[in-house]
Amino acid sequence: MIRLGGVRSSTSAEIRWRSIDWKKAEREVRRLQMRIAKAVKEGKYGRVNSLQWLLTHSFYAKALAVKRVTSNQGKHTPGVDGVVWKGARAKIEAIKALRQHGYKAQPLRRTYIPKKDGKMRPLSIPTMYDRAMQALYKLALAPVAETTADRNSYGFREGRSCADAVAAAFNALSKPNSATWVLEGDITGCYDNISKSWLMEHIPIEKRILRQWLEAGYVDKGIAYPTKKGTPQGGVISPTLANMTLDGLERIVRKSVPWRSRVNFIRYADDFIITGKSKTILQKYVLPAVKQFLSERGLQLSAHKTKITYIRDGFTFLGQTFRKHGNTLRIIPSKQGVLALVRKAGAVIRKYRNGPIHLMIRKLNDLLRGWANYHRHVVASEAFSRVDNYVYEQLWRMVRKKHPHKSKEWLSKKYWTMAGKKGIFAVKTRLKNKVKIYQIIRVCSIGIRRHRKIKADANPYLPEYGKYFWIRRHVKEAKLWRELTARQMRLAL
Repeated sequence: MIRLGGVRSSTSAEIRWRSIDWKKAEREVRRLQMRIAKAVKEGKYGRVNSLQWLLTHSFYAKALAVKRVTSNQGKHTPGVDGVVWKGARAKIEAIKALRQHGYKAQPLRRTYIPKKDGKMRPLSIPTMYDRAMQALYKLALAPVAETTADRNSYGFREGRSCADAVAAAFNALSKPNSATWVLEGDITGCYDNISKSWLMEHIPIEKRILRQWLEAGYVDKGIAYPTKKGTPQGGVISPTLANMTLDGLERIVRKSVPWRSRVNFIRYADDFIITGKSKTILQKYVLPAVKQFLSERGLQLSAHKTKITYIRDGFTFLGQTFRKHGNTLRIIPSKQGVLALVRKAGAVIRKYRNGPIHLMIRKLNDLLRGWANYHRHVVASEAFSRVDNYVYEQLWRMVRKKHPHKSKEWLSKKYWTMAGKKGIFAVKTRLKNKVKIYQIIRVCSIGIRRHRKIKADANPYLPEYGKYFWIRRHVKEAKLWRELTARQMRLAL
Protein backbone atom coordinates (compact mmCIF):
# COMPACT_ATOMS: atom_id res chain seq x y z
CA MET A 1 0.00 0.00 0.00
CA ILE A 2 1.35 3.43 -0.93
CA ARG A 3 0.64 6.20 1.58
CA LEU A 4 1.55 9.74 0.75
CA GLY A 5 0.47 12.03 3.52
CA GLY A 6 0.40 15.78 3.89
CA VAL A 7 4.06 16.06 4.92
CA ARG A 8 5.20 19.64 5.25
CA SER A 9 6.92 20.59 2.00
CA SER A 10 10.64 21.26 1.99
CA THR A 11 12.21 24.12 0.06
CA SER A 12 13.68 21.80 -2.58
CA ALA A 13 10.35 20.03 -3.15
CA GLU A 14 8.63 23.41 -3.44
CA ILE A 15 11.17 24.50 -6.05
CA ARG A 16 10.80 21.25 -8.00
CA TRP A 17 6.98 21.49 -8.02
CA ARG A 18 6.99 25.14 -9.04
CA SER A 19 9.65 24.53 -11.70
CA ILE A 20 7.39 22.22 -13.70
CA ASP A 21 6.55 23.90 -17.01
CA TRP A 22 2.78 23.31 -17.04
CA LYS A 23 2.23 24.82 -20.46
CA LYS A 24 4.86 22.51 -21.91
CA ALA A 25 3.29 19.57 -20.04
CA GLU A 26 -0.11 20.35 -21.58
CA ARG A 27 1.43 20.71 -25.05
CA GLU A 28 3.27 17.39 -24.83
CA VAL A 29 0.24 15.50 -23.53
CA ARG A 30 -2.05 17.12 -26.12
CA ARG A 31 0.39 16.17 -28.87
CA LEU A 32 0.19 12.50 -27.87
CA GLN A 33 -3.59 12.73 -27.52
CA MET A 34 -3.90 14.10 -31.04
CA ARG A 35 -1.79 11.24 -32.36
CA ILE A 36 -4.07 8.78 -30.54
CA ALA A 37 -7.20 10.38 -32.03
CA LYS A 38 -5.68 10.26 -35.51
CA ALA A 39 -4.80 6.57 -35.09
CA VAL A 40 -8.36 5.78 -33.92
CA LYS A 41 -9.81 7.63 -36.91
CA GLU A 42 -7.59 5.59 -39.24
CA GLY A 43 -8.47 2.33 -37.46
CA LYS A 44 -4.86 1.63 -36.37
CA TYR A 45 -5.60 0.25 -32.90
CA GLY A 46 -2.18 -1.31 -32.46
CA ARG A 47 -0.72 2.17 -32.77
CA VAL A 48 -3.37 3.43 -30.35
CA ASN A 49 -2.15 0.97 -27.70
CA SER A 50 1.47 2.00 -28.20
CA LEU A 51 0.67 5.70 -27.93
CA GLN A 52 -1.46 5.13 -24.84
CA TRP A 53 1.46 3.32 -23.22
CA LEU A 54 3.75 6.25 -24.00
CA LEU A 55 1.29 8.74 -22.53
CA THR A 56 0.59 6.83 -19.31
CA HIS A 57 4.35 6.44 -18.66
CA SER A 58 5.08 10.11 -19.41
CA PHE A 59 6.33 12.36 -16.58
CA TYR A 60 4.25 15.28 -17.84
CA ALA A 61 1.04 13.20 -17.93
CA LYS A 62 1.66 11.98 -14.38
CA ALA A 63 2.30 15.55 -13.24
CA LEU A 64 -0.96 16.74 -14.82
CA ALA A 65 -2.86 13.86 -13.22
CA VAL A 66 -1.52 14.76 -9.75
CA LYS A 67 -2.23 18.43 -10.35
CA ARG A 68 -5.83 17.66 -11.29
CA VAL A 69 -6.66 15.65 -8.15
CA THR A 70 -4.90 18.16 -5.88
CA SER A 71 -6.55 21.27 -7.31
CA ASN A 72 -10.22 20.31 -7.75
CA GLN A 73 -13.06 20.52 -5.22
CA GLY A 74 -12.34 17.04 -3.87
CA LYS A 75 -8.72 17.75 -2.96
CA HIS A 76 -9.58 17.82 0.77
CA THR A 77 -11.71 14.64 0.64
CA PRO A 78 -9.76 11.48 1.57
CA GLY A 79 -10.51 7.89 0.61
CA VAL A 80 -10.52 4.89 2.93
CA ASP A 81 -6.86 5.51 3.86
CA GLY A 82 -7.62 9.00 5.18
CA VAL A 83 -4.77 10.52 3.14
CA VAL A 84 -4.80 13.81 1.23
CA TRP A 85 -1.84 15.29 -0.61
CA LYS A 86 -0.96 18.69 0.83
CA GLY A 87 2.20 20.56 0.04
CA ALA A 88 4.73 20.34 -2.75
CA ARG A 89 6.66 17.42 -1.26
CA ALA A 90 3.60 15.15 -1.19
CA LYS A 91 2.79 16.07 -4.80
CA ILE A 92 6.33 15.41 -6.04
CA GLU A 93 6.38 12.06 -4.24
CA ALA A 94 2.98 11.24 -5.77
CA ILE A 95 4.32 11.79 -9.29
CA LYS A 96 7.19 9.41 -8.57
CA ALA A 97 4.84 6.82 -7.05
CA LEU A 98 2.46 6.61 -10.04
CA ARG A 99 3.65 3.26 -11.37
CA GLN A 100 1.73 0.58 -13.24
CA HIS A 101 3.87 -2.32 -12.06
CA GLY A 102 2.31 -3.90 -8.98
CA TYR A 103 -0.56 -1.41 -8.89
CA LYS A 104 -3.52 -2.51 -6.76
CA ALA A 105 -6.56 -0.31 -6.26
CA GLN A 106 -7.87 0.14 -2.71
CA PRO A 107 -11.59 -0.12 -1.83
CA LEU A 108 -13.71 2.97 -2.24
CA ARG A 109 -15.25 4.93 0.60
CA ARG A 110 -19.03 4.89 0.23
CA THR A 111 -21.08 7.96 1.09
CA TYR A 112 -24.58 9.10 0.15
CA ILE A 113 -25.95 12.35 -1.28
CA PRO A 114 -29.65 13.31 -1.54
CA LYS A 115 -31.47 13.17 -4.89
CA LYS A 116 -34.31 15.43 -6.06
CA ASP A 117 -36.92 12.78 -5.29
CA GLY A 118 -35.75 12.48 -1.68
CA LYS A 119 -33.86 9.21 -2.17
CA MET A 120 -30.13 8.86 -1.53
CA ARG A 121 -27.59 8.44 -4.33
CA PRO A 122 -24.51 6.30 -3.48
CA LEU A 123 -21.20 8.03 -4.13
CA SER A 124 -17.91 6.10 -4.04
CA ILE A 125 -14.73 8.01 -3.22
CA PRO A 126 -11.38 6.49 -4.29
CA THR A 127 -8.12 7.22 -2.50
CA MET A 128 -5.98 10.09 -3.79
CA TYR A 129 -3.55 7.61 -5.34
CA ASP A 130 -6.33 5.78 -7.20
CA ARG A 131 -7.83 9.10 -8.32
CA ALA A 132 -4.48 10.17 -9.76
CA MET A 133 -4.09 6.83 -11.56
CA GLN A 134 -7.59 7.19 -13.02
CA ALA A 135 -6.83 10.77 -14.11
CA LEU A 136 -3.65 9.52 -15.80
CA TYR A 137 -5.44 6.82 -17.77
CA LYS A 138 -8.31 9.16 -18.59
CA LEU A 139 -5.81 11.34 -20.46
CA ALA A 140 -5.07 8.31 -22.66
CA LEU A 141 -8.70 7.20 -23.02
CA ALA A 142 -10.32 10.60 -23.72
CA PRO A 143 -9.10 10.87 -27.36
CA VAL A 144 -10.50 7.41 -28.10
CA ALA A 145 -13.83 8.20 -26.43
CA GLU A 146 -14.11 11.53 -28.25
CA THR A 147 -13.33 10.10 -31.67
CA THR A 148 -15.80 7.22 -31.37
CA ALA A 149 -18.55 9.19 -29.56
CA ASP A 150 -22.09 9.75 -30.81
CA ARG A 151 -22.50 13.03 -32.69
CA ASN A 152 -25.26 14.22 -30.37
CA SER A 153 -23.80 13.18 -27.03
CA TYR A 154 -23.03 16.25 -24.89
CA GLY A 155 -22.36 15.10 -21.33
CA PHE A 156 -18.84 14.99 -19.80
CA ARG A 157 -17.11 15.80 -23.07
CA GLU A 158 -14.52 18.51 -23.64
CA GLY A 159 -15.99 21.68 -25.14
CA ARG A 160 -19.61 20.50 -24.75
CA SER A 161 -22.25 21.44 -22.20
CA CYS A 162 -25.92 21.25 -21.26
CA ALA A 163 -26.50 24.37 -23.34
CA ASP A 164 -25.39 22.47 -26.45
CA ALA A 165 -27.82 19.64 -25.69
CA VAL A 166 -30.68 22.13 -25.19
CA ALA A 167 -29.76 23.88 -28.46
CA ALA A 168 -29.73 20.52 -30.28
CA ALA A 169 -33.21 19.77 -28.90
CA PHE A 170 -34.38 23.20 -30.08
CA ASN A 171 -33.08 22.48 -33.59
CA ALA A 172 -34.91 19.13 -33.64
CA LEU A 173 -38.27 20.48 -32.41
CA SER A 174 -38.58 24.15 -33.40
CA LYS A 175 -39.45 23.96 -37.11
CA PRO A 176 -43.08 23.88 -38.30
CA ASN A 177 -42.61 20.37 -39.75
CA SER A 178 -40.50 19.06 -36.85
CA ALA A 179 -41.29 15.86 -34.97
CA THR A 180 -44.15 16.19 -32.49
CA TRP A 181 -43.54 13.16 -30.24
CA VAL A 182 -40.69 12.77 -27.78
CA LEU A 183 -39.37 9.65 -26.06
CA GLU A 184 -37.88 10.71 -22.71
CA GLY A 185 -35.32 8.10 -21.69
CA ASP A 186 -33.81 7.53 -18.28
CA ILE A 187 -31.54 4.61 -17.40
CA THR A 188 -31.92 2.95 -14.02
CA GLY A 189 -28.69 3.24 -12.01
CA CYS A 190 -26.51 3.62 -15.08
CA TYR A 191 -23.15 3.74 -13.29
CA ASP A 192 -24.01 0.97 -10.83
CA ASN A 193 -25.32 -1.56 -13.36
CA ILE A 194 -22.99 -1.47 -16.36
CA SER A 195 -21.84 -4.98 -17.20
CA LYS A 196 -18.28 -5.55 -16.00
CA SER A 197 -17.61 -8.12 -18.72
CA TRP A 198 -18.78 -5.68 -21.41
CA LEU A 199 -16.40 -3.01 -20.11
CA MET A 200 -13.49 -5.44 -19.99
CA GLU A 201 -14.13 -6.53 -23.57
CA HIS A 202 -14.82 -3.18 -25.24
CA ILE A 203 -12.91 -0.43 -23.41
CA PRO A 204 -9.51 0.09 -25.12
CA ILE A 205 -7.39 0.49 -22.02
CA GLU A 206 -4.87 -1.67 -20.15
CA LYS A 207 -7.07 -4.53 -18.91
CA ARG A 208 -5.20 -5.24 -15.69
CA ILE A 209 -5.54 -1.62 -14.55
CA LEU A 210 -9.21 -1.46 -15.56
CA ARG A 211 -9.96 -4.68 -13.66
CA GLN A 212 -8.44 -3.16 -10.50
CA TRP A 213 -10.95 -0.29 -10.57
CA LEU A 214 -13.94 -2.48 -11.43
CA GLU A 215 -13.18 -5.04 -8.71
CA ALA A 216 -11.93 -2.72 -5.96
CA GLY A 217 -15.06 -3.05 -3.81
CA TYR A 218 -16.19 -0.42 -1.32
CA VAL A 219 -16.40 0.22 2.41
CA ASP A 220 -19.74 1.32 3.88
CA LYS A 221 -19.95 2.07 7.62
CA GLY A 222 -16.80 0.09 8.27
CA ILE A 223 -17.94 -3.02 6.38
CA ALA A 224 -16.19 -4.07 3.14
CA TYR A 225 -18.35 -5.16 0.20
CA PRO A 226 -17.28 -6.60 -3.18
CA THR A 227 -18.16 -4.88 -6.47
CA LYS A 228 -20.25 -7.22 -8.63
CA LYS A 229 -21.06 -4.85 -11.50
CA GLY A 230 -20.90 -1.24 -12.63
CA THR A 231 -18.30 1.49 -12.47
CA PRO A 232 -18.04 3.57 -9.29
CA GLN A 233 -19.96 6.86 -9.42
CA GLY A 234 -17.40 9.30 -8.07
CA GLY A 235 -14.34 7.99 -9.88
CA VAL A 236 -12.45 10.35 -12.18
CA ILE A 237 -12.68 8.00 -15.16
CA SER A 238 -16.27 6.81 -14.53
CA PRO A 239 -18.05 9.41 -16.74
CA THR A 240 -15.79 8.50 -19.66
CA LEU A 241 -16.49 4.78 -19.18
CA ALA A 242 -20.25 5.42 -18.99
CA ASN A 243 -20.15 7.57 -22.13
CA MET A 244 -18.28 4.88 -24.06
CA THR A 245 -20.81 2.29 -22.87
CA LEU A 246 -23.70 4.32 -24.33
CA ASP A 247 -21.93 5.40 -27.52
CA GLY A 248 -23.49 3.73 -30.53
CA LEU A 249 -27.05 4.21 -29.26
CA GLU A 250 -27.67 7.07 -31.71
CA ARG A 251 -26.67 4.89 -34.66
CA ILE A 252 -28.89 2.03 -33.46
CA VAL A 253 -31.86 4.39 -33.04
CA ARG A 254 -31.50 5.80 -36.55
CA LYS A 255 -31.21 2.31 -38.08
CA SER A 256 -34.25 1.02 -36.20
CA VAL A 257 -36.87 3.18 -37.90
CA PRO A 258 -38.51 2.38 -41.25
CA TRP A 259 -37.20 3.83 -44.48
CA ARG A 260 -37.83 7.58 -44.92
CA SER A 261 -38.79 7.97 -41.27
CA ARG A 262 -36.55 10.42 -39.41
CA VAL A 263 -35.75 10.58 -35.74
CA ASN A 264 -33.45 12.85 -33.73
CA PHE A 265 -31.37 11.70 -30.78
CA ILE A 266 -29.91 13.96 -28.05
CA ARG A 267 -28.09 12.58 -25.00
CA TYR A 268 -26.51 14.16 -21.95
CA ALA A 269 -24.80 11.53 -19.75
CA ASP A 270 -27.49 8.88 -19.11
CA ASP A 271 -30.48 11.14 -19.90
CA PHE A 272 -31.64 11.26 -23.49
CA ILE A 273 -34.56 12.22 -25.70
CA ILE A 274 -35.58 10.81 -29.09
CA THR A 275 -37.97 12.72 -31.32
CA GLY A 276 -40.27 11.08 -33.87
CA LYS A 277 -43.08 11.99 -36.23
CA SER A 278 -45.53 9.64 -34.54
CA LYS A 279 -46.02 7.80 -31.28
CA THR A 280 -46.18 4.51 -33.18
CA ILE A 281 -42.66 4.91 -34.58
CA LEU A 282 -41.22 5.52 -31.12
CA GLN A 283 -43.23 2.73 -29.51
CA LYS A 284 -42.96 0.04 -32.17
CA TYR A 285 -39.45 0.56 -33.57
CA VAL A 286 -37.30 2.84 -31.41
CA LEU A 287 -38.13 1.69 -27.87
CA PRO A 288 -37.41 -2.04 -28.50
CA ALA A 289 -34.10 -1.16 -30.19
CA VAL A 290 -33.06 0.99 -27.22
CA LYS A 291 -33.96 -1.75 -24.74
CA GLN A 292 -32.00 -4.35 -26.73
CA PHE A 293 -28.95 -2.06 -26.93
CA LEU A 294 -29.00 -1.42 -23.18
CA SER A 295 -29.61 -5.04 -22.19
CA GLU A 296 -26.37 -6.08 -23.93
CA ARG A 297 -24.57 -3.71 -21.53
CA GLY A 298 -26.43 -4.82 -18.41
CA LEU A 299 -28.68 -1.74 -18.36
CA GLN A 300 -32.40 -1.10 -18.53
CA LEU A 301 -34.75 1.85 -18.85
CA SER A 302 -36.57 3.23 -15.82
CA ALA A 303 -40.23 2.30 -16.14
CA HIS A 304 -41.20 5.31 -14.02
CA LYS A 305 -39.21 8.02 -15.82
CA THR A 306 -39.25 6.74 -19.40
CA LYS A 307 -42.31 7.95 -21.32
CA ILE A 308 -43.51 9.18 -24.70
CA THR A 309 -44.87 12.75 -24.69
CA TYR A 310 -46.69 14.95 -27.18
CA ILE A 311 -44.78 18.20 -27.73
CA ARG A 312 -47.83 20.39 -27.01
CA ASP A 313 -48.16 18.75 -23.59
CA GLY A 314 -44.55 19.65 -22.84
CA PHE A 315 -41.67 17.76 -21.25
CA THR A 316 -38.66 18.58 -19.07
CA PHE A 317 -35.09 17.87 -20.13
CA LEU A 318 -31.96 19.09 -18.32
CA GLY A 319 -33.96 21.43 -16.10
CA GLN A 320 -35.74 23.11 -19.04
CA THR A 321 -39.39 22.72 -20.02
CA PHE A 322 -40.04 22.33 -23.76
CA ARG A 323 -43.53 23.05 -25.05
CA LYS A 324 -44.85 24.03 -28.45
CA HIS A 325 -47.58 26.65 -28.86
CA GLY A 326 -48.81 26.61 -32.45
CA ASN A 327 -45.61 26.56 -34.50
CA THR A 328 -43.54 28.26 -31.78
CA LEU A 329 -41.36 26.22 -29.44
CA ARG A 330 -40.82 27.77 -26.01
CA ILE A 331 -38.05 26.60 -23.70
CA ILE A 332 -38.29 27.93 -20.15
CA PRO A 333 -36.73 26.99 -16.79
CA SER A 334 -38.80 24.20 -15.25
CA LYS A 335 -41.17 25.11 -12.42
CA GLN A 336 -39.50 22.53 -10.17
CA GLY A 337 -36.13 24.18 -10.80
CA VAL A 338 -37.40 27.67 -10.01
CA LEU A 339 -39.12 26.40 -6.87
CA ALA A 340 -35.94 24.61 -5.74
CA LEU A 341 -33.92 27.79 -6.27
CA VAL A 342 -36.22 30.07 -4.25
CA ARG A 343 -36.25 27.52 -1.45
CA LYS A 344 -32.44 27.50 -1.38
CA ALA A 345 -32.34 31.31 -1.51
CA GLY A 346 -34.81 31.53 1.37
CA ALA A 347 -32.74 29.05 3.39
CA VAL A 348 -29.57 31.12 2.84
CA ILE A 349 -31.31 34.32 3.97
CA ARG A 350 -32.72 32.66 7.09
CA LYS A 351 -29.36 31.09 7.95
CA TYR A 352 -27.41 34.37 7.84
CA ARG A 353 -30.09 36.84 8.97
CA ASN A 354 -28.55 37.17 12.44
CA GLY A 355 -24.95 37.09 11.23
CA PRO A 356 -22.77 39.31 9.03
CA ILE A 357 -24.92 40.37 6.09
CA HIS A 358 -21.97 40.50 3.68
CA LEU A 359 -21.52 36.72 4.12
CA MET A 360 -25.19 36.20 3.24
CA ILE A 361 -24.77 38.38 0.13
CA ARG A 362 -21.75 36.36 -1.04
CA LYS A 363 -23.53 33.02 -0.59
CA LEU A 364 -26.70 34.32 -2.23
CA ASN A 365 -24.82 35.80 -5.19
CA ASP A 366 -23.02 32.51 -5.84
CA LEU A 367 -26.35 30.68 -5.84
CA LEU A 368 -28.21 33.18 -8.04
CA ARG A 369 -25.37 33.74 -10.51
CA GLY A 370 -24.81 30.03 -11.08
CA TRP A 371 -28.51 29.36 -11.66
CA ALA A 372 -29.00 32.35 -13.95
CA ASN A 373 -25.93 31.58 -16.08
CA TYR A 374 -27.25 28.06 -16.62
CA HIS A 375 -30.69 29.28 -17.76
CA ARG A 376 -29.70 32.46 -19.61
CA HIS A 377 -29.79 30.74 -23.01
CA VAL A 378 -33.57 30.06 -22.98
CA VAL A 379 -36.77 32.10 -22.53
CA ALA A 380 -36.04 32.88 -18.90
CA SER A 381 -36.97 36.58 -18.41
CA GLU A 382 -40.21 35.79 -16.60
CA ALA A 383 -38.52 33.26 -14.32
CA PHE A 384 -35.69 35.72 -13.61
CA SER A 385 -38.23 38.39 -12.58
CA ARG A 386 -40.01 35.95 -10.25
CA VAL A 387 -36.72 35.07 -8.57
CA ASP A 388 -35.76 38.75 -8.15
CA ASN A 389 -39.17 39.55 -6.67
CA TYR A 390 -38.93 36.66 -4.22
CA VAL A 391 -35.43 37.66 -3.08
CA TYR A 392 -36.58 41.27 -2.62
CA GLU A 393 -39.55 40.19 -0.49
CA GLN A 394 -37.42 37.92 1.68
CA LEU A 395 -34.78 40.60 2.21
CA TRP A 396 -37.47 43.15 3.08
CA ARG A 397 -38.93 40.78 5.67
CA MET A 398 -35.46 40.18 7.10
CA VAL A 399 -34.60 43.87 7.58
CA ARG A 400 -38.06 44.62 9.01
CA LYS A 401 -37.45 42.00 11.68
CA LYS A 402 -33.89 43.22 12.20
CA HIS A 403 -35.03 46.83 12.73
CA PRO A 404 -38.64 46.62 13.99
CA HIS A 405 -38.78 50.28 15.10
CA LYS A 406 -37.43 51.87 11.93
CA SER A 407 -39.58 53.37 9.19
CA LYS A 408 -39.83 52.08 5.64
CA GLU A 409 -38.01 55.17 4.36
CA TRP A 410 -35.11 54.56 6.74
CA LEU A 411 -34.82 50.90 5.75
CA SER A 412 -34.96 51.73 2.06
CA LYS A 413 -32.30 54.41 2.39
CA LYS A 414 -29.98 52.20 4.48
CA TYR A 415 -30.15 49.00 2.44
CA TRP A 416 -31.36 49.88 -1.07
CA THR A 417 -29.33 53.00 -1.93
CA MET A 418 -25.89 52.03 -0.56
CA ALA A 419 -24.64 50.88 -3.97
CA GLY A 420 -25.60 54.18 -5.58
CA LYS A 421 -28.39 52.50 -7.53
CA LYS A 422 -31.96 52.58 -6.35
CA GLY A 423 -33.47 49.13 -5.80
CA ILE A 424 -30.16 47.29 -5.27
CA PHE A 425 -29.76 45.70 -1.82
CA ALA A 426 -26.27 46.46 -0.49
CA VAL A 427 -24.31 46.87 2.76
CA LYS A 428 -21.06 48.60 3.64
CA THR A 429 -18.50 46.53 5.57
CA ARG A 430 -15.04 47.31 6.90
CA LEU A 431 -12.60 44.45 6.35
CA LYS A 432 -8.85 44.73 7.06
CA ASN A 433 -9.06 48.52 7.36
CA LYS A 434 -10.80 48.73 3.98
CA VAL A 435 -14.41 49.70 3.38
CA LYS A 436 -16.14 47.49 0.85
CA ILE A 437 -19.69 47.53 -0.47
CA TYR A 438 -21.41 44.17 -1.02
CA GLN A 439 -24.55 44.12 -3.16
CA ILE A 440 -27.04 41.48 -4.23
CA ILE A 441 -27.03 40.81 -7.95
CA ARG A 442 -30.30 41.13 -9.81
CA VAL A 443 -30.85 38.00 -11.88
CA CYS A 444 -32.55 40.04 -14.60
CA SER A 445 -29.35 42.08 -15.05
CA ILE A 446 -27.52 38.95 -16.27
CA GLY A 447 -29.70 39.01 -19.34
CA ILE A 448 -30.54 36.48 -22.05
CA ARG A 449 -27.90 35.37 -24.53
CA ARG A 450 -28.51 32.77 -27.16
CA HIS A 451 -26.03 29.88 -27.17
CA ARG A 452 -24.22 28.89 -30.34
CA LYS A 453 -24.33 25.10 -30.51
CA ILE A 454 -21.13 23.20 -31.09
CA LYS A 455 -20.70 21.37 -34.40
CA ALA A 456 -21.80 17.76 -34.01
CA ASP A 457 -18.59 16.39 -35.55
CA ALA A 458 -16.18 18.73 -33.73
CA ASN A 459 -13.33 16.86 -32.05
CA PRO A 460 -10.87 18.82 -29.83
CA TYR A 461 -8.18 16.16 -30.43
CA LEU A 462 -8.09 16.52 -34.22
CA PRO A 463 -5.94 19.34 -35.66
CA GLU A 464 -8.54 20.42 -38.22
CA TYR A 465 -10.78 21.63 -35.38
CA GLY A 466 -8.05 23.47 -33.47
CA LYS A 467 -8.99 26.93 -34.73
CA TYR A 468 -12.71 26.21 -34.26
CA PHE A 469 -12.29 25.41 -30.55
CA TRP A 470 -9.96 28.38 -30.07
CA ILE A 471 -12.69 30.68 -31.41
CA ARG A 472 -15.33 29.09 -29.16
CA ARG A 473 -13.10 29.56 -26.11
CA HIS A 474 -11.98 33.12 -26.80
CA VAL A 475 -14.64 34.84 -28.90
CA LYS A 476 -17.65 35.56 -26.71
CA GLU A 477 -19.53 38.17 -28.68
CA ALA A 478 -21.69 37.07 -31.60
CA LYS A 479 -20.58 40.07 -33.67
CA LEU A 480 -16.93 39.06 -33.48
CA TRP A 481 -17.90 35.45 -34.22
CA ARG A 482 -19.70 36.54 -37.41
CA GLU A 483 -16.78 38.74 -38.46
CA LEU A 484 -14.27 35.91 -38.01
CA THR A 485 -16.52 33.44 -39.84
CA ALA A 486 -17.06 35.86 -42.74
CA ARG A 487 -13.31 36.53 -42.94
CA GLN A 488 -12.57 32.78 -43.05
CA MET A 489 -15.14 32.31 -45.82
CA ARG A 490 -13.57 35.12 -47.86
CA LEU A 491 -10.11 33.58 -47.42
CA ALA A 492 -11.44 30.17 -48.45
CA LEU A 493 -12.86 31.69 -51.65
